[in-house]
Amino acid sequence: MDGLDRKVIDLFAAEPRIGVLEASRRLGVARGTVQARLDKLASTGVITGWGPDVSPEALGYPVTAFLTLEIRQGAGHETVAAHLAEIPEVLEAFTITGAGDMWARVVARSNADLQRVIDQVLHHDGIDRSTTVIALATQIPFRVLPLVTSLA
Repeated sequence: MDGLDRKVIDLFAAEPRIGVLEASRRLGVARGTVQARLDKLASTGVITGWGPDVSPEALGYPVTAFLTLEIRQGAGHETVAAHLAEIPEVLEAFTITGAGDMWARVVARSNADLQRVIDQVLHHDGIDRSTTVIALATQIPFRVLPLVTSLA
């Protein structure tokens, strides 16, 4: 990844609907160069998507919580992950080291609704127990651009 790749990512991150032609004008390079860079960044997995970012809060899910799941020996992480993927309120899940076996970030409409989500998560024979932590406020939202900037 070089300086032009970083500039392309920065520009499209700031203005995802800019278009390749306008990006080439602003960056001072040929349209084909911008398109080739975008294609390369996408094919190598650096750019992972072009969809809109969606706010769970704006959709009516203001409560965010993190569940630490303990998985029953022999149950397998994959079967638990498949179960979690069927629950819309589960935004992401990670296999982890340390206390617990998996973390899941979930959202809910209220604290009472969070109990429903937790019950749905726990409705799997492969999960022995969970611990829940409710997020109070987002201090740093998910971001990658500072990492991109530090590489170039």
